[in-house]
Amino acid sequence: MQRSIDWGEVRRKREEFWNSSPVYKAIYERMKKQGYHFIGTIGVVKRCHWTREALVNRRFCYKCLWYGIESHRCVQMSPVAAWCWLRCLHCWRIQPEDIGMHWDETRIPVVDDPEIIAEESIRVHRQIVAGFKGNPKVDPRMVEEAMNPKHVAISLTGEPTLYPRLGELIREYHRRGMTTFLVTHGVRPDILAGLEEEPSQLYLSLEAWNKQKFMEFNRPIVPRAWELIMETIDLFPSFKCPTVYRITLVKGFNDSDEALEGFAKLIERGNPTYVEVKAYMFIGYSRGRLTSANMPSHEYVREIAKKLADLTGYMVLSESIPSRIVLLSRIKEPIRHGKGCPDGVKHPEKYAWVITHEYEEMKS
Repeated sequence: MQRSIDWGEVRRKREEFWNSSPVYKAIYERMKKQGYHFIGTIGVVKRCHWTREALVNRRFCYKCLWYGIESHRCVQMSPVAAWCWLRCLHCWRIQPEDIGMHWDETRIPVVDDPEIIAEESIRVHRQIVAGFKGNPKVDPRMVEEAMNPKHVAISLTGEPTLYPRLGELIREYHRRGMTTFLVTHGVRPDILAGLEEEPSQLYLSLEAWNKQKFMEFNRPIVPRAWELIMETIDLFPSFKCPTVYRITLVKGFNDSDEALEGFAKLIERGNPTYVEVKAYMFIGYSRGRLTSANMPSHEYVREIAKKLADLTGYMVLSESIPSRIVLLSRIKEPIRHGKGCPDGVKHPEKYAWVITHEYEEMKS
């Protein structure tokens, strides 16, 4: 049985923390303007572009197409709002140089209670989707479904594995009958190896294919970060859940033959269930570090994904044009975690048709 939580006290502690220094106050105010909702003390939730698309237009994201995740019932959150061991050029999150201030990103200053984070993330998601009630374009039954979320994407911003109680948080969501996708850059293999409970699916984000390019593009703030990622890759075959490499394609950086051959070696080493090749998004604070020319078209993503498939032996299974993403797999059919988009792998156009060839997630 879940304990009673004093939400007034949770809010008081959160406000006290974010007002405790000019730096934290600046981060808080910037992130609130960007649409983030704070949970616990340093956790965040944000409405996904595809939550609105599912409710208003009945269009769904690639996680629905391939893995059955119902976009309107998906909570997008992170237990750490503004802490990470990398300062990647393509990242949309606030980094110290973006606001001309410094904070210690090597360790989180507060460790929130997993039960509080889980409960409040669901509460905030419900508050967000409740705003669609009465919208004439929205099916009331879908809003009711959205009020009972079934999935959590533990990603959004920051590095989730810096939260030391991550396994407990995953367990809290699973206790509520929800599935979990965990996205990490792999810098904390110790946390991943010690998870009390595995996520429903584990993602490793990759942009660089060797240490030199990693240092140049991902700009770690701790020593041995590349070696730690290699430890995570070596852990991948030990996971019982499906595993994924998310390769963010940055045009002009990691699209060369050398890069693809390097990625192929990393794929062979970690043997992930899937490889998702996805376009870099020219959004958020990354616009101060890269240019729109670095954001590839879907046609280019498709071309690069096919080359990578040829190098690795993985099958090209599906794509989602609006998200500029292609799915490679070593199994013939993806493992589904929900009932959404039942034939979305073979017929993505039924659930994610193209409205515009612009990158629509830029607007979310």
